Amino acid sequence: MKRYRICLLPGDGIGPEVIASARNVLESLPLEWDFVECGIGYDEYQRSGSPLPDSTIEQIRNADATLFGAVTTPPNIPNYFSPVVQMRQTLELYANLRPCRSIPHTSSRPNIDMIIVRENTEGLYSGIERLEDDGNKAITERIITRKSSERIIRKAFELARSTNRKTIHVVHKANVLRQTCGLFRSVAFEIAKDYPDIILQEMLVDTCAMELVRAPEQFEVIVTTNLFGDILSDEACMFVGGLGVASSGNIGTDAAVFEPVHGSAPTLVGTGNANPIATFLAAAMMLDHIHELEHANRLRSSIEDCIANNQVTIDLGGSLTTVQMTLQVIQRLN
Repeated sequence: MKRYRICLLPGDGIGPEVIASARNVLESLPLEWDFVECGIGYDEYQRSGSPLPDSTIEQIRNADATLFGAVTTPPNIPNYFSPVVQMRQTLELYANLRPCRSIPHTSSRPNIDMIIVRENTEGLYSGIERLEDDGNKAITERIITRKSSERIIRKAFELARSTNRKTIHVVHKANVLRQTCGLFRSVAFEIAKDYPDIILQEMLVDTCAMELVRAPEQFEVIVTTNLFGDILSDEACMFVGGLGVASSGNIGTDAAVFEPVHGSAPTLVGTGNANPIATFLAAAMMLDHIHELEHANRLRSSIEDCIANNQVTIDLGGSLTTVQMTLQVIQRLN
């Protein structure tokens, strides 16, 4: 049996709690694991002087996959950088995948099963910013390249094909951002010619935000640029239970990092109320990535059964602690 080397990045806030729960769930599966735990985030910065040490990057590169918790990024510390953005750019984790699927809960609308595919390394998150006019003008450069547009759009088409989805919406603002969004849009239509079995539709980002509210079930795959994808995916997850059940994958050619979307949630630290579902679903995405599809589907089914039977944490109307819900999922897996 293959042994999988998994890098764990607990990070800050509730990150260590939900990662510990996810590790317990993974260890309950009949698979062989070698886990290595590494530092990331503000706590790591206070320990070592860097929120993303070189040793962490190396361990992510050497792992079959990485499971990441959360980080706190304080806005007012000089020379402090976002370790998440740095990790995505350094490892070229160019595709951010955000599945949004209905759950058996009153907070979720029915018949939703979409994936938002977000370019993850450039756009308005390129990191190129400056102040001019004695600090009275702030400028951020939006970088859109043909290379990055091609690989994220092709990733969306391949994902649609492998999951039997028939439509892709390319979301842009080319009517105003004529050069940057114009390039992204034109590349999408070029690549669409290689996938005649999939219908490419286009939508302006403001229209897409409206249509997500009106009829989210119409979407199968959305592919878009970095900032637009960040905003739309957070909007979309609110139709299927909210941030507590939202997971994502950051996929590159040589590395993959899976994470819950909810952030470090410092007010929940130590209360036992952190919802581990998003991290469990991130672990399921990780199982898909390492081709353990049967176990990934078993894990999702166990999570959905817990939700359907109200064996959940208080944010979803249940009464279980993080640890208690973890045990419920493990019980169903076994």
